[in-house]
Order: sequence, then C-alpha cells, then structure tokens
Amino acid sequence: MQGSVGQTAGIAHRVVAPTVVLALLAAVGGMVAAAPVDGGAYAQQQQDGEHLEFYTNSKVYAPNHKLQVYGMGLPEETLIVRLFAPDGSIAKFDQVTTNPDGSFNYDLLIWPRPSSSFSYGTYAVEAISTAQNGASRIIDVRFSSTSDLVDVPVERYVNTLVFAPETAAINQPFRVFVQTTSDGLLIGNDPSDLLESTHVHLPSGAYVPLSESFETLHQGLYFVEYVPTEEGTHIFHVVAFNRGTTSHGSAATNVLSQDLGGISEQIISLNRILDETSEELDVLKSEIEGFDSTLDQASSKIDESTGTISTSVAFISEASSQLNSLLFPIIASIGIIVALQIAILARRR
Repeated sequence: MQGSVGQTAGIAHRVVAPTVVLALLAAVGGMVAAAPVDGGAYAQQQQDGEHLEFYTNSKVYAPNHKLQVYGMGLPEETLIVRLFAPDGSIAKFDQVTTNPDGSFNYDLLIWPRPSSSFSYGTYAVEAISTAQNGASRIIDVRFSSTSDLVDVPVERYVNTLVFAPETAAINQPFRVFVQTTSDGLLIGNDPSDLLESTHVHLPSGAYVPLSESFETLHQGLYFVEYVPTEEGTHIFHVVAFNRGTTSHGSAATNVLSQDLGGISEQIISLNRILDETSEELDVLKSEIEGFDSTLDQASSKIDESTGTISTSVAFISEASSQLNSLLFPIIASIGIIVALQIAILARRR
C-alpha cells in the first residue's frame, strides 16, 4: 500500500474550509507539507518527481454526512478517486480534474443509511494520479452510527476462521476451509497473496507451506485439500494479510491410522453379519420348534403303541389262563388213564 494512512483515532470536529489551506499551499508553490483540516484525515508521501497531497474532511462519518476530498496535484491533471468498502470492493468511483493551480476539492458522496451494500466499517479512500505514473494516496475512514465528539478508532480488523475435521486417517485426503472477513464482510481475492504465510505444523515438528495449495470457493472463502503422511496432531496455522493488517487463525486435526468412517463401516458390516446370523438363528429356532412337534407326535404315537401292546399282553394273559383251565382237566384225565393202564398191567403179571 502506497502512502501513509491516518491510523490514530480522531475526534470529529467542525470542518474548516479547505480552500484556506490550499491557498497557503499555492502561495509557497505547493511543496510544503500541509496539515489536514481540523478533524480530517490525510495521506501525504512525496517521492521523487511526485506531487500529490490528499485529504478528507473527517475521519469518522455517520449516515447523511458528506465525504469531501481535497488536496494538491499537478495543474489540470485527472485524478481517479475510489472508495473501497471493507471487503475490498469499489463502493464509489469518480474522476476529478485539478484546478490550474493544482488544487482540487470534491464531494465524493453523502453517506447513505447502512445496508448490505454500505455497512458500517472501515473504508479506504484512494486518489490516483493519471499524470504521475499512477502515484496514489490512500486514507482509511470510518463509517459509524455516530460522528459525535467521541473517540472512534479508525482501524481495520481482519478476522480469520479455520474449519478442519477433528479426526482424519493417514494417507486419506481431507479439506481445510478458511474464511476471512473485515467488518463482517468477506474479503480477499488471490489466496496465494492473502494467505501467503499459511502453513501446517506436523507431529514430527516440521512444517509445510500451504499458500500455493489453496483454491477459491468465493471471495473470502478458500479451501486446501491436504493428505497427511504422519499420525498425530496436525496444526493448521492460517495467516491472512490484507491492506497492512494481519490476522491469525488455527485449527487442529488428529490423524489416526484409520478414520472413524472406516471404523463405522466395519461396525456396519459387523451389524449386517449379526443380522444375518440372527436370521439364521430364527430359522434354526423355527426348525427346532418343528422338530419338537415331531417329537411330541412320535411320543404320543409311542404312547399309543405302548397302550396297544399292553392291551395285547392282557389279552394274551387272559387267553393263557383260559388255555390252562382247559388243559388241566385233560392232563388230569390222561394221568388217570395212564395210572389205570399201569394198574391193569400189574394185575396181568
């Protein structure tokens, strides 16, 4: 950034007519360093062959207040005056032609009510000389809800947020996201310039630069795809530099031999196997229940057969007793007959 910038918080006082200062400058040839009007901001850094002085009528502005720029340049040269929003975009662009004595005084804009396109924050006003090899001066001013006589610091804040996974797996790629904002607006364009000093600290103690690896999702939103080669804690240190202001952000990722996603897949696979085993057990249980019914039927049939056998045995026993009752008289008769024959034979002798 060329030129010195008013950085100290100022108090918004009344505006003194800048023509008084410019007249004094013109009287001494415009080469004497001039002070800004009371309460204003200025950027003045003369280099060899350059003559450009640039001022604003205040450091802090509220809605409906006028932003006035004035200063000295070459006679009748064209100056480009730009107003940059906190996110670096151009909120206002005009051309101003200096007077024959080199002075200029221009009302750049009247500050509107705050909106998404004109939010509160720190703005930058730049004057560029088209006749002096692009010599430029930049002034930081503050757009605030009030411009009362209180100290309002004209400072630029850059916030850096880093989003990284808590755990990852070795040799498996993952993404680290970075968001850079200023006064609530996304800022930055080329990540290789904005995040030039960004790096990652490895568990071994070494560090690896990442600035050339970032890709842009959107202005102020960037990501890097990183493949860890070591197990342990990786610290991503993001350093954002924008318009002379540096901001730091960091995040840690614990790299494991296997990520939780792989473990989860194994658990899901194990659950699937357990479900299949449970289904097979249910089938086996149903088959066992069928076998139980078969056994019950067989047992009942055996019981029936046993009853039938018992009945048959009873019948056989009864038949046997009846047979014995029939045989005993016959045997007795045979015995008597035999005895009579023996007696008859005995008498014949």
